[in-house]
Amino acid sequence: MGKKIVGIVGSYRKGGAVDAAVEAVLAGAREQGAATHTIYLSEQHIEFCQNCRACTQEPGEARGLCPQHDDLEAILQEIDAADGVVLGSPVNYGNTTAIFRRFLERLLGSAYWPWGQAAPKARTKAMPRKAVLVATSAMPGFLIPLTTGTMTALKMAANMLLARPVGRMCIGLIARTPNPELSARTLARARRLGERLAA
Repeated sequence: MGKKIVGIVGSYRKGGAVDAAVEAVLAGAREQGAATHTIYLSEQHIEFCQNCRACTQEPGEARGLCPQHDDLEAILQEIDAADGVVLGSPVNYGNTTAIFRRFLERLLGSAYWPWGQAAPKARTKAMPRKAVLVATSAMPGFLIPLTTGTMTALKMAANMLLARPVGRMCIGLIARTPNPELSARTLARARRLGERLAA
């Protein structure tokens, strides 16, 4: 039976560089027999975290539930049932997009942090799934992890989703045209990462 891989796209528009890169990773996974699904955060109803910490109070390995009723829990249940996840966002003002940050902040339930405890701690050390991290920017790609917090945020989200990063793509110089197209070399690398996710 093939693996299941979920793509999370934190871009504000479909058909852009992040969308294309995430799709190429998923295509590589499908070539290995995986079933894939893409979730566009721009199409989801995800409320802001209210910092109530209700999701962090109960002990145990199970993720704490947020008292807000929106689309987040369904997204997390789909990721829980997956073998891998692709997390993608453009660089906006030195970090991931606001919609990706909203998603990230709502992952707090993966930590146990009762009142009176100085800092949160992970509910489990298990990492049952793999992750590929994708970021795009107008700057050269090698500068993304050096000068922005984007990769740190993507990695943090992967950790909260109990996913171990097995590859990343920092795709730069994508703002030269209104509708940038990824090079054949970049797309081929993305497909190889997808194959690694589905292995």
